This record gives sequence, structure tokens and C-alpha cells, in this order.
Amino acid sequence: MKLLDVEAVLNRETDIQKTDPEREVLKELNDEDTRYAILSHRWGAEVGYEEMTGLMKMEGRKRDEVRQRAGYQKIIESCKQAKKGGYEWLWIDTCCIDKRSSAELSEAINSMYRWYQNAQVCYAYLNDVEESTFPTEQDNKFDKSNGWPEWFVRGWTLQELIAPKEVEFFNKDWVHIGDKWRLAPELERITGISRHVLMDGLSGIGLSVAQIMSWAADRKTTRVEDRAYSLMGLFGVNMPMLYGEGKKAFQRLQLEIIHISNDHSIFAWKPQMPRTGSVLAEDPGDFQDCDYIAREGSDEFIIGLGFECIRLEGPDPGSSHTGVDSRARHQHRLAAMRDAVNSQQFHTFTVNSAGIQVLLPVVPSRDSPSHFRAVLACRDSGDLVTIDLVSSGHSFARTAIDSLLPATCPEFKTLHLIHCQDTNETRREFTLEDKLASYHGFTRRSTYPRELTDSTAALSSLADDLVVIVYANDNAKSHFAVGLGYYLGQMWVHVVGYGRSPIQGDDWTDFGKTAYQLLWKDRAKHAQTRPTSPINLGRKHSLG
Repeated sequence: MKLLDVEAVLNRETDIQKTDPEREVLKELNDEDTRYAILSHRWGAEVGYEEMTGLMKMEGRKRDEVRQRAGYQKIIESCKQAKKGGYEWLWIDTCCIDKRSSAELSEAINSMYRWYQNAQVCYAYLNDVEESTFPTEQDNKFDKSNGWPEWFVRGWTLQELIAPKEVEFFNKDWVHIGDKWRLAPELERITGISRHVLMDGLSGIGLSVAQIMSWAADRKTTRVEDRAYSLMGLFGVNMPMLYGEGKKAFQRLQLEIIHISNDHSIFAWKPQMPRTGSVLAEDPGDFQDCDYIAREGSDEFIIGLGFECIRLEGPDPGSSHTGVDSRARHQHRLAAMRDAVNSQQFHTFTVNSAGIQVLLPVVPSRDSPSHFRAVLACRDSGDLVTIDLVSSGHSFARTAIDSLLPATCPEFKTLHLIHCQDTNETRREFTLEDKLASYHGFTRRSTYPRELTDSTAALSSLADDLVVIVYANDNAKSHFAVGLGYYLGQMWVHVVGYGRSPIQGDDWTDFGKTAYQLLWKDRAKHAQTRPTSPINLGRKHSLG
């Protein structure tokens, strides 16, 4: 790693006119053998590698402009703190990485967690804190960052808080306002990170993947790829940087975690809106409510499944020796579960072209042979976590099941879970022909919950889905809604209307939302009575 020579930087600044222009301020050193300090901060008007190393060769006016930047003053103040602490070397991400070299940038990002971990101290600079005390309550002046200093909502600062042994906090004027050890209770409240992790690090605690992901759920990065890259060190994985890949970076991160871990909680994310497709999360935000998900040991998981079987099925009412038969059947199932849970296949995730191969206990849906609920070896506030799956060829996609499940004991099944899928494979497009509605004076006013592309509605063919289109005739003071839906793989269409009851104003979203809720509630009935001929959109159907 390239480290700033603290003495060289400060001496250069003391007498800029007499400093040797050939004096180097950066030196390549080994982070394992060097005592150094490190800076954690929010980026602003910064000074880069080229400017820091070429400062003395600049024309005077340009050099003065660089030295007046807030980023340069931040470097000088950090060096002063390092010197005060007895450190000869300092690392700052803005000026210690030659970003012209993609190889050096990739190495730095992949090594960053280790660099913060090996630093003797980390200086956390909170540039938006003016008070001389650490903020312990949310404040409206930080309204853009959930009421806390912006440092606490940035993606990269998560690992910069956890990895170092010592973290010293400074306000805008470089006044010391606390350290990680003394502020651990407040930091736990602000970040949701256990104080044990803050004080002792991640090793030996046995946290679940979902818990760690939850810490990053509300954090932001300037580039979407950095939401994934900033988490690599927390999970102990490495991968090449591919800026421009967008959200695929987070998918790659999860696959790298799966290669080294058999933690089921990586599948336990909770989407804000139901969707069907990859078993992997799209974004750390999908783990927002996963801070209490804990891994389940093999023995505890077997016991939990056993209790679930007893709860679902109870004793066999058809047996004359109900208690004995039920106990024997239960013991037999426990033995089968124990064999499955203790097998190598259960503890190994294999990624191939068919998907992520896993062995999971599943319960089939009562209404559809292609829908299942799988039980994961993790708990959320005491309950075993489950996810809903739907078959797509020989693989299974993540979905949401509203239908009832039969009261049967889960059975272990080898599944190939889809981790990447062409959206064209899981959606069907329908062209809306509404010329007849236009002939009768009705015009399209709104759609809910998403817009149409021209006159094309795209619906998921694997999960329950619904789009509502609202039509109105102002002269007749009449309006109706058309629902296009999928239910358990079956396409359906239904029209509802309020007759002559008028709507005030031009915003038809509320009516579309109301129609959506009514149609969604009765989608199973609509799917059974789907029309065999085109719907006449000039004819109104009553909601009641």
C-alpha cells in the first residue's frame, strides 16, 4: 500500500517555497509490518494522487488553488493528528491510490478492509458536526441522513467503523469528540451494529449473512456498484471491479459468499414489493428487516422441524393406537430429517448453469403443484424462516404465495434455485385493444401499480400479478377499470366500474388503487371465470 510520509507532508507545508520539489511524500510499504494511521471521511472537494505527488511541480496559482481546497486541509489536519499520536505514516483513500491504474484501484478496494483492520488507529472525520460533543440524539439539521451525521449513512464507512481496533471521532474543526469504545452504546443505537461487534470485530461471533447485510440496507454510495464492493471485506471475499455492471455487482457478491458459506440466511431477504425471479436479493435494501435473523445449528434445526410437524399434523385420528403410532411416525421422520440435515449435500451450495443447488425441506401449495414453501436453517425473532418458490422448468424461482398450504410435514427436496434469469422467460406481454372504448367516448386515464409501454402490459407468468387500467368518459360522468392478471400461472381479465358516480379532479390513481385491491382480493375467482372471448371495453361491469 502507498502511505503518506507524515513528516514530509508537514515539512512541505511549513515552508512550501524552500521544499525540495523531488522530495517524495508517498512510499510503498507493507501494511502487516508498518505502524500507520488511517482516515475515514466523506468525500468533497478532494485532492487526488496526481495532485498530491505533483504539487511542487505545479505553477504557483494552480498549487495555491489545490492547497486551499477543503480536501487538502483535511490531509494536513490528518497528518497533524498522526504526528501527535506518534505515527510516521498515514493512509487516505483520496490521495494514496493512483486511480489511473485499474489494477491498483482493484487491489486497493479488495484490500481496504484489511488495511483498516491493520491500522493502529482510524480517524473518523465528521465534517457536518459543529458541536464539540458527539451527537447522541437525532437532529433535523441532518435531515438528509436520517437525523445523524452523513458519515453514518455512507456505504464505505460501514467497514471503516467495524474493521479498525481503534476509531477516534473528530468534528468539523478537528476537535476530538469521542472514540469507538466509549461511544459503543450510542453507535449501536445509530447503526444497529452490536456493541460486541464494534468492540471485538466480526471474528468468532457467528453472525448471519442477513444480519451483516441489514447494516448496509439504508446506506448509500455514489456508484451503485460500490454498494456491493464496499461489503466484500465484511464477508471475506474478493472479486474484480467492473464499474458499469450496475446491480449485477451485488449478485456477484452474493455468489462469492455462497462459494465460501452455507448460511441459509442469504436467501432470507424480504423484498419491499413482491416479485418473482432470482433467489438472490437485488440490493442490500432487501435485507432491511433482517437484523434479528440468526443462523440455526443442525440439532436445533432438526428439533424445530420436528415441532413444526407436530404442530401441523398432530396425532393420527384414524389409528386405534393413536399415541403410539404418532410417536413412532414422528421418530421415523426425525431420523430421516437428521440424516438429511447431517448430509454433506445439506451443508454445500453448488452453483452451476441450472442454478444454486441446495437441499431444503419444502411444503407444496394446496392450490398449485408448482408452488412450494421452503424452510431455511435460520430464525427470525424465534421463528424458522421460510421462502416461497415456484417451478420454472427444472429450476425454482423466488416468489410469494398467498394460497393456503396443506398441514403436512416438510419433506427434503434437492432444488436448483434460479440466481439469474432473463425477464423474457418469466413474463408475458399483452397488447390492449381499446378502440371500442374510445368509440364510446372513454379514454385511458391511468394505470396501477405501474405504467404501460404504449398499449402493452407485461405480467409475470410465474407469480400472481395484476395491472389495472382506468377509463373514463367525462361527458357521461362514467368510468371503469380493466384488470389484467395472472393467478397460479393462469391468465385472467375482469372489468369493474362505478356507473355514473363521478370522480372529482383529474387524478385517477385512487380509483385505480381501489379497483386493484378489490380485483386482487378476488383474483382466484376471476381466474376460474376467465372469458373465452375478447372483453368488450365499451360495456361497464359493476363492482357490486
